Amino acid sequence: MTALLVLLVCVLFIVIDLVVRAISKRMDAARQHRDREAALKTSVQLTFANEAKSLKRAEVPKARARILAVDDEPVVLDSFRKILVLSGFSVDTVENGPEALTLLRARDYDFLFTDIKMPEMDGVEVVKAARHLRPDLDVAVITGFGTIETAVETMQYGAVDYVQKPFTADELIAFANRLLVRREARLESQRRPVVRVVAPAVAETVAQREYCVPGGAFVSPGHTWGRIDPGGQVWLGLDDFARKALKKVERVDLPAVGTQVRRDGVLFVVRRGNDVARFLSPLSGVVTQINQDLAREPSLLIESPYDRGWVCLLRPSDLAAELPGLRIGKPVITWYQEEIARLRKEIEGSENGACQWPVLESRFLGPGAAKSEAVTEPESAGAV
Repeated sequence: MTALLVLLVCVLFIVIDLVVRAISKRMDAARQHRDREAALKTSVQLTFANEAKSLKRAEVPKARARILAVDDEPVVLDSFRKILVLSGFSVDTVENGPEALTLLRARDYDFLFTDIKMPEMDGVEVVKAARHLRPDLDVAVITGFGTIETAVETMQYGAVDYVQKPFTADELIAFANRLLVRREARLESQRRPVVRVVAPAVAETVAQREYCVPGGAFVSPGHTWGRIDPGGQVWLGLDDFARKALKKVERVDLPAVGTQVRRDGVLFVVRRGNDVARFLSPLSGVVTQINQDLAREPSLLIESPYDRGWVCLLRPSDLAAELPGLRIGKPVITWYQEEIARLRKEIEGSENGACQWPVLESRFLGPGAAKSEAVTEPESAGAV
């Protein structure tokens, strides 16, 4: 009876904790919404300002981004402020191009939204001038039914996308979110990657944007690593570049113990749903041991690539001849930075912000890896 009471008390505490967390989350969301509504109510007409006579400004705490919108229709600008501010963006609006360009010189913005048809200075000229003044700015075009061709034309002058009016609140929010995701991906791709040599276990704790090269290990062009043990055999696995590109693994097909593998032949295969990626062996030899822990936890391959997630042990057949084809130490760092730059270009050109596995396999995991018809997969020790 006592045990049952203890169990009931524990369950009660858990339920209360979950309820409190849910209520707190809703209260935070409600408070954030109130703050954004307050920003709209205090939106000011800065008629006295030298920077732009028609400027209206609505700033929110911890804004997701700062947007400047220019349109000669005040009703459109009112919609922009209301919709985007409630979505967490700080918004400045003006009614003509010259004022927008004046603000671009004086203030820092992430995005400029400009209408196409405006008196005095049309949207095409605004796009050209904005890209000249602020090459780092992302410019989007607001277009009506009759100006879609012109909106598309502005892309050659540096506009990144366009939204057609009239638009619904959901359409404008989705458009702004899409632009923000693309901008963040672009800015991330421009940051020089951090690559450093680390002890095997350290790779599990570094930030996602950092890349680790295993100290004392050789790395192959197909992004597998090999570390020679005192007995002359070689521990093998996939490297940090590959695990970050793969992101998640659901299954690993390993070679059976006793399998004879050749350099640049398929050593092991990783799977996620219908996605398949084949990894080539950096050396020729015979598999003498496999990591059985991957049967229970395939995620170890991603979580701990140089330590608990090792793949197999190989007795090399021609180590002296094949070792010069691998990299170790500082040359790996230089090569990694080149590979990361290439990967980021692939990601930048993708629709979902990730490198598809067939592309990853064909362009990064070694020659011929994507041609499954031409490469024999290893005799599997079972799906693990």
